[in-house]
Amino acid sequence: MDDGDRRSKLQRLYDACDAVFSPGKGGLPTLTQIRWLRSILDGMETADVGIDAGGDEGEMRSSSSSSSSDDEASPRAAARRLLSTRGFTRITYVHIHECDDFSMGVFCFPAGARLPLHDHPHMVVLSKLLYGSMRVSSYDWVTAPRSGPRKGGLAKVVAVDELREAPCRASVLFPQSGGNIHTLTAATPCALLDVLAPPYAEDLGRPSTYFSDMPVPSLPGFAVLEQAELPEDFRVVGAPYVGPELVVDMDLYD
Repeated sequence: MDDGDRRSKLQRLYDACDAVFSPGKGGLPTLTQIRWLRSILDGMETADVGIDAGGDEGEMRSSSSSSSSDDEASPRAAARRLLSTRGFTRITYVHIHECDDFSMGVFCFPAGARLPLHDHPHMVVLSKLLYGSMRVSSYDWVTAPRSGPRKGGLAKVVAVDELREAPCRASVLFPQSGGNIHTLTAATPCALLDVLAPPYAEDLGRPSTYFSDMPVPSLPGFAVLEQAELPEDFRVVGAPYVGPELVVDMDLYD
């Protein structure tokens, strides 16, 4: 990284996503591009997206985090507010940015909260666990899922109740690999920074679909996934983004 680069880490992430996913790039990102994006995500912390995880660590970050002071002039960093997640009782989404090509946001989980099994159709997703720990179970389709009133088909197991603990490397999933269909359960309070490229858009063939899974006894490592309704009591609430200001490419909106 250029020592003279005064951009926030979030701005660097946005600029990199804009370069990789903006119109005209076409196709999936290259391995080099994925490594670039992951390296930026790997260096991000809660304060870089305006979040205070709570406890001693959160208090330290809000007052003297190197990630804040290194990225911006100290008067501005000192005045920045942080969103406390300590009182969250539901999964809470902090929306940062969305355009036609990619979105950025943070899911904050209280302990025990679960995001039901869901897919990411035609999407690349990069995720960074900012704090805490979560368990991940995931699948990839063996063949294209059947269409019709209820989506479903045979899927291969990628991960079963895999524990991820911060700090850890950013993860990436692709349209047909990496665990595109997954469920996330918070083992402790945690937060996940997500980049979706492109974002969900039902009118463009990218709806958010939830599933139930049934193991196939005669095929170890495989399961049948069937489209399912969300539990009646499931709800994701929103919270404001209060982190570093983001300068976006307005040419994308012309």
